[in-house]
Amino acid sequence: MTASLKTSARMPGSLRADLALVAFLVALIVAARLLPHVPNFNPVVAAALFAGATLARRPLALLVPLAGMVLSDLFLARDFPAVTLVIYAALLLPAAIGMFARRFRTSRMFGPAVLGSTLTFFAASNLAVWAFSGMYSLDMAGLTACFVAALPFLQYSLAGDLAWSAVLFGGAWLLSQRGVSPDVRTA
Repeated sequence: MTASLKTSARMPGSLRADLALVAFLVALIVAARLLPHVPNFNPVVAAALFAGATLARRPLALLVPLAGMVLSDLFLARDFPAVTLVIYAALLLPAAIGMFARRFRTSRMFGPAVLGSTLTFFAASNLAVWAFSGMYSLDMAGLTACFVAALPFLQYSLAGDLAWSAVLFGGAWLLSQRGVSPDVRTA
């Protein structure tokens, strides 16, 4: 038996399942961000929300968006470090929303959780662009200009977050019907 098999044999089943899900979600984020896609139509927020709602070990949910972003950002250009840090921090919020929402059935929490995650990330990331990028004046006119310029991207963010969340939560539900996925509360 190899060392990894010995370690795997000692690892509790739920930890193994959590780590496998984390690896899958991080790989999904990295692949989706590196492959050509519509701007802001990516699974980062959805993966964080899904991780928060499903992982047995909740702190691992915070790892999903951070690891996915850091790994993919190794290949993508980032011009404003302060903006990047705020974006990373803002991506912890969907994971936290997922952790809170897990006490509700998926059908009841899905819409509000996705919408709340999308809008929270939109507000935080654009406040950071306004405050730290130097592209806008640091007054109400600059803040307004920043958010107006960002509005076209909101539709893609919301569409992407809804679509990717539907894929993740729907896929988990389908797998749970066969007894092979995280607990996804239905109805």
